[in-house]
Amino acid sequence: MRRAAFIHSAELEKYSYPPGCPFKTQRATRTREILDSMGLLTGHDRFEAPPAAAGRKDLERFHTARYLDVLKAASRGQVVEEGLHMGLGSPDCPMFRDMYDYPVLAAGGTLTAARLVLDGQAHVAFNPSGGYHHAGPEHAAGFCYINDVALACLLLADTHDRVMFLDMDVHHCDGVQDAFYGRRDILTLSLHESGKTLFPGTGAETEIGAGEGRGYTVNVPLPVGTYDEAYVRAFSEIAIPLIHAYDPGVIVMELGMDALAGDPLAHLNLTNNAYAEVVSLVMGFGKPLVATGGGGYNVDNATRGWALAWSVLCGETGHDDMAVGLGGVMLESTEWHGGLRDRALITHGGHRDSVDRELSRVLEFLKREVFPLHGI
Repeated sequence: MRRAAFIHSAELEKYSYPPGCPFKTQRATRTREILDSMGLLTGHDRFEAPPAAAGRKDLERFHTARYLDVLKAASRGQVVEEGLHMGLGSPDCPMFRDMYDYPVLAAGGTLTAARLVLDGQAHVAFNPSGGYHHAGPEHAAGFCYINDVALACLLLADTHDRVMFLDMDVHHCDGVQDAFYGRRDILTLSLHESGKTLFPGTGAETEIGAGEGRGYTVNVPLPVGTYDEAYVRAFSEIAIPLIHAYDPGVIVMELGMDALAGDPLAHLNLTNNAYAEVVSLVMGFGKPLVATGGGGYNVDNATRGWALAWSVLCGETGHDDMAVGLGGVMLESTEWHGGLRDRALITHGGHRDSVDRELSRVLEFLKREVFPLHGI
């Protein structure tokens, strides 16, 4: 039986970033409220599990002791120049009271998900409060203080010879890529808006790993305005063959919802139907799966997208029809009242041609330079 675990607790709801920050921790709570109102959290094949805060030993598998000490001190108002050099106090990583306790608990949620999968208590575990892929061993960046997905990959690699990290966030996973660039036991694959037009400016298709890890970092930079069909095409032509060839023992998947049309910090044109299709394709491999949230700065769209993703993760495809007309009621301010699934978006021919040409160039490069390294 495929059991699905949803990671959340009331303790997570106590924390938040400063009011003016685009990153809203409340997205996970709102996602849970939607799922609970639709009866998608109960049943013999799914359960909720509270996160356990990451311990110091867990954190130091990726982060330095010096960084953790500075981060904790900064959360208490003890600011040192060293912290500024570590990215603390920047516009995207502000200093605030919860800047240590919250990311440690959120990261613990992803580790909780990984342990549930490792222990066989769940086949799929989803932590919507996770997905902090920009943080480095000794620096914060992009709203990320603790890199939970890197920590989860390291934990899973203790047991599995091959771990695959799939990143659907609109921003490139520079922190994770840097961590595993020379390794082949953890394959990192990211679909993201091109660094030519979006933070953090990395993730070109030419970044394919080094040494033993050559071919085990795969980047699919997407042009501005990428639409559903183009996105699913890129995933189908690159990710699907690589999953077959690499045959990971477990998959970690970051489901940042900032690639959705209307996100204020990015420039892609996806609907959550593309995410649902990609999640379904991954689920088709039958692999144990640890999923996290990530970006998503239009809160209504992000929470609806995560709710839809969870319905796919736990096999509840039958709720699409039931959900029609409920989305606007539950989300109050959403512009779309069609339930969990977004309405289809029309992409005009000229722009489609432009996106398709650039995407074809990237896909051809990856098939030529990366696929042979995997025997494809």
